[in-house]
Amino acid sequence: MLSTRDNQLITQTGPGTPMGQYFRRFWLPALVSSELPSPDCAPVRLKLLSERLIAFRDTNGDIGVVSENCPHRGASLFFGRNEEAGLRCVYHGWKFDLTGACVDMPSEPAESNFKNKVHVTAYPTQERSGLVWLYMGPAELKPELPQYEWNMVPQSHVHFSRRLQENNYLQGVEGGIDSSHVPFLHGQQQNAIPAPNNYSARDKSPRLTMERTPYGFVYGAERDGEADSHYWRITPFLLPFFTVIPGALENDGDQKTYSGHGWVPADDHNCWMVTYSWNPSRPLRDGEGHQAHNVVTDSRTLRPTLQNADNDYGIDREVQRTSTFTGINNGSIQDAAIQETMGSIFDRTLEHLGTTDTAIIQLRRYYLDNVREILEGGEPFVPADPSVYTKRSVSALLDRSLDFDESVKYFETRQPGALARA
Repeated sequence: MLSTRDNQLITQTGPGTPMGQYFRRFWLPALVSSELPSPDCAPVRLKLLSERLIAFRDTNGDIGVVSENCPHRGASLFFGRNEEAGLRCVYHGWKFDLTGACVDMPSEPAESNFKNKVHVTAYPTQERSGLVWLYMGPAELKPELPQYEWNMVPQSHVHFSRRLQENNYLQGVEGGIDSSHVPFLHGQQQNAIPAPNNYSARDKSPRLTMERTPYGFVYGAERDGEADSHYWRITPFLLPFFTVIPGALENDGDQKTYSGHGWVPADDHNCWMVTYSWNPSRPLRDGEGHQAHNVVTDSRTLRPTLQNADNDYGIDREVQRTSTFTGINNGSIQDAAIQETMGSIFDRTLEHLGTTDTAIIQLRRYYLDNVREILEGGEPFVPADPSVYTKRSVSALLDRSLDFDESVKYFETRQPGALARA
């Protein structure tokens, strides 16, 4: 469990908070490119790290992200006119470009230079492979855009989606790195006989091994396989809050389609679940990828519409008795149901952690170490080399004689650089 103070330290991410300062050292996924489909299209509301923002694609096709409120008298720039390479406030016509500079002030005399003294807060953006990234930290500390593999492949090889989850980001990340919940939350009815190769269902108590890395940490979940083998699920945790799901038992390298999630804080009580599915070597087929892409959401709020807290996530008690462990028919919604109903920020002083919670403990220590570095006036750890993020996950049967180190080395030999710890 955590103390009340430590729980507050790692769940609060607004301006001025230590965790908020840490996340502002990273590029954050802000939007899927299709949310701003064309030059001069309608602006989009965006909330990140408790800041209310407006995103727009200008006449030249470039994307700007600015504070929502006009610096004149606070009108929302969501209602602004996106025209002629800038966003014009409809209250008095003040117009701002991508950098936040005021480029036109028609309500002032023509000879006035007042517009040169006014700016709206604006953040740098980059767009790559169908995803829009935002940097909200100190300009002098801005790193290079990270090279997550899912953001380096051609746009035809990857599918992105995002949606609102009504809980603190940490509950999402902790669920994403929790290998022991898979055979329960995402499994079949408890008395069902597992499929022959469903080793997660056959051995529900994995042995976990952790190791810090230049990109965050890697952990292995070891289960009994066959008489001469162990089943390994080896997963990288990629700073600041991304995972790659090991998925089904496969050894097909570049032919495999991978998926993962990131949980980006909107504010302390909500997060954006960003999901990516990609294939390193070929375009994705129609419908290929994670179940999260299939969740129907409100086009304005991105909140799920068919399965949410208002209807108990569509739980079917008969299905729960006879088929799936939860009775909820989408794996991503199963996660949301648990994470949201913990409360928007769970009180971690009430927990009782077990041996299979090792990854969660490691995650919290990692975050708290960097938060304390900030509190002591130092600089937290942010990878300097953007290529260290190019990692995948693995699930495979290996000889029982191989330990964690030897298992990782085996995968590094088969897929050089794909799952390297260094």
